Amino acid sequence: MKQESLGSMLPPEARHIGRVLLEMGKLTPQQTAHILEVHQEEGLRFGQAAVRLGYLTEADLRHALAQQFSYSYLASNDSSLSPDLIAAYHPFSPAAEALRSLRSQLVLRWMAQGNKVVGLAGFDMRAATALFAANLAIVFSQLGERTLLIDANLRRPSLHDLFYTDNRQGLSDLLIGRCTEDCAQPISVLPGLALLSAGTPAPNPQELLSRAAFPQALERLAAAYDVVIVNTPPATDAADQQLIAARVRGMVLVAERHRSRWSELSQLQTQLEAAGAQIIGAVLDEGGRKK
Repeated sequence: MKQESLGSMLPPEARHIGRVLLEMGKLTPQQTAHILEVHQEEGLRFGQAAVRLGYLTEADLRHALAQQFSYSYLASNDSSLSPDLIAAYHPFSPAAEALRSLRSQLVLRWMAQGNKVVGLAGFDMRAATALFAANLAIVFSQLGERTLLIDANLRRPSLHDLFYTDNRQGLSDLLIGRCTEDCAQPISVLPGLALLSAGTPAPNPQELLSRAAFPQALERLAAAYDVVIVNTPPATDAADQQLIAARVRGMVLVAERHRSRWSELSQLQTQLEAAGAQIIGAVLDEGGRKK
């Protein structure tokens, strides 16, 4: 029996999930036929019957349901992105749930007022700012929002490493007119998400970020996307972070448990507010990883 004809024979309540599982290669036509027998005889849901028969694991079923409901995430054996992107690989984990909670707070406290751009800021290189920015962008894209992630750390860019993309063109190139907003790269495995990497290494990042081209580019990008998440360099890297914060306006502080000092966070908040930014939230890294 061909896969297409079998999919059309599924009962309405199982048709979509069954087709998804067939297309994912998780079930064979013969297994699907057996599942249908149990589904009809015992009144189980199609997925429940598949798990009971041992044809699927609970993780397989969750992944297929996510596809059915357009909730994109990657299977644990998918090597398309860095495993550090927990929102992409472990969307049902406590850490991913904390990211969704932060997302909700940003929606209510910042975006409900018509704002689209959010920046993440840490005091020094110990703060996992890039990693938080990447995961936050992923959870916004999973919400169905057209989301752009920008690496504005022009001195030590890292977001392209997390998404396994190249860094040949990006923000620096956009600011000097070498490319347009189209140089943002769609992340194909996470529909709705795009990355604007830092781009060609520039000898004058502070001067680039000071030019009128930067706020103008942010304005155009905000018009093209529903959400724009900006990764910033640490406060200890010259004045780059303050220049970015002055344009982004809404900032989230990133701290690391047992390593970030209150005096440093207080200094960071003071500097960002002096630049004209509003502190709209804070996150605490539990893992001690550096990104």
